[in-house]
Amino acid sequence: MLIQLIRTYVSPYRPWLLAIVTLQFIGTMGMLYLPSLNADIIDKGVINGDTGYIVRHGGLMLLVSLVQIGCSIAAVWFSARTSMSFGRDVRAAIFHRVGMFSAREVQQFGAPSLITRETNDVQQVQMLVLMSGTLMVAAPIMMVGGIVMAVHVNVGLSWLVVLVVPVLAISIGLIVSRMVPSFRLMQERIDEVNRLLREQITGVRVVRAFVREKHETERFEHANRDLTDVSIRAGRWLAGMFPTVMLVANVASVAVLWFGGHRVESGDMQVGELTAYLSYLMQIVMSVMMGTFMLMMVPRSTVCADRIAEVLHTDTSVVPAAQPEGAFPEPGTIRFEDVELTYPGADVPVVRDASFVASPGQTVAIIGSTGAGKTTMLNLVPRLFDVTGGRVLVGGIDVRRVDPEVLWSRLGLVPQKAFLFTGTVASNLRYGKPDATEAEMWDALEIAQARDFVEAMPDGLESRIAQGGSNLSGGQRQRLAIARAVIRRPEIYLFDDSFSALDLATDARLRAALRPVTSDATVVIVAQRVSTIRDADVILVVEDGEIVGRGTHVSLLEDCQTYQEIVASQLSAEEAA
Repeated sequence: MLIQLIRTYVSPYRPWLLAIVTLQFIGTMGMLYLPSLNADIIDKGVINGDTGYIVRHGGLMLLVSLVQIGCSIAAVWFSARTSMSFGRDVRAAIFHRVGMFSAREVQQFGAPSLITRETNDVQQVQMLVLMSGTLMVAAPIMMVGGIVMAVHVNVGLSWLVVLVVPVLAISIGLIVSRMVPSFRLMQERIDEVNRLLREQITGVRVVRAFVREKHETERFEHANRDLTDVSIRAGRWLAGMFPTVMLVANVASVAVLWFGGHRVESGDMQVGELTAYLSYLMQIVMSVMMGTFMLMMVPRSTVCADRIAEVLHTDTSVVPAAQPEGAFPEPGTIRFEDVELTYPGADVPVVRDASFVASPGQTVAIIGSTGAGKTTMLNLVPRLFDVTGGRVLVGGIDVRRVDPEVLWSRLGLVPQKAFLFTGTVASNLRYGKPDATEAEMWDALEIAQARDFVEAMPDGLESRIAQGGSNLSGGQRQRLAIARAVIRRPEIYLFDDSFSALDLATDARLRAALRPVTSDATVVIVAQRVSTIRDADVILVVEDGEIVGRGTHVSLLEDCQTYQEIVASQLSAEEAA
């Protein structure tokens, strides 16, 4: 998977790859030529006392060195450009793929894991691409060239090369085979630490409110210790790699000096040739060390590439229509026909046999206990999930046959968790309508009962909003989220428990302000508070994913036991009447 990923996203930069290989070849050839020049200077210049020969060949060595340095610098520059471009493209591919996921796939991977794959995993593979351009290309050229030049210098010592290279390869192979499982487990442990850290930072107020600092500290220490143990295990194998290589290299050097010294003494070899042979042996060992460094990165990068590919090869369960419908015969209408939704691996459906119609000018409310399936039913309208049975129709067309962009353009969704983006009040409102004027924004804030607190902010519409709206209260976030939906004036409004953080007076004022705006639109409200939905045209009572009652507030009080229990738990007898 690693090779396939690199091949896919590096192929657009083939000219740069060709430049890297060419430059590395020239630079490595220059490096291999230097020991031969040095041997000639020793044997023909130093021993014979020929100063001119030394100066001429010394200048040639300097020129070759400059060419080799220039080629190496250029190769590193092209490698850096290629690796950075690779990382940019892979991150963009992951981001776009995750953006296409339905809620099911996002829940399957989890936010912490997706963040780790987008950042840490891509960085590991990106670093491998960089090191490949700087080390992996040069290592085989240097090894092959070093072996050829060593044999050319003296055939009698070639048996040392034949012995050293396999010993190094076997030693490194054994170490790497032990590191791969540890690196795979390490990435999973990083996911776990990321998840806990994100959870604890987000919920720090809850942790302090319930005096659970010690408990959360122990949870984090446990996850951190697991990661540390795995890292130490991998590090121990890693730590043994370079000493192994250096041990073999130093033993080989002693052997060259020992056997080479005897050949110099017998006249079968010159001093310069011995020096050159030792240099070539070191270059061979250096190439193996460069390969070793790459092999240290390959196991972890392989694990990261598998995790990246898992995201890139996961198709969304919400597949866009091949030939989407263009016209809507019943604009603004929502129709559920025997709808059923079962999550993968679940024994029972979370929504079953759901049928109702919501028409323009009508307010349909969905109420039920926690976990009854209210939000899931609402999420089927914007197609955050796809039904496993029955049909959901918007505007008279099955949502599976509508272009998602067209479908979403007709909806104004206020999710259960009112999420705001980092920026300003204005930038958040323009998520609903990018070309909204200042007057339109103030009008939407007025309807959402948010004008007062926005005007009280230092910069009004340009006041800063922190990540997730954390510098605002829950009620303020909900009102801004409602204003964001109102400003686009959609055909269908979907409010998913969007009034829960508001006091009763603000709730009443907001719903009164919404009536004239939504008089021609379809409104679907999910709520747990009876006072929010008692004036709805139709109230659907949901229990265990099934609609067990439907009608107005008054009719349900007479004939729906579940609704009677909900009302009794919230309102007094006088309020209910």
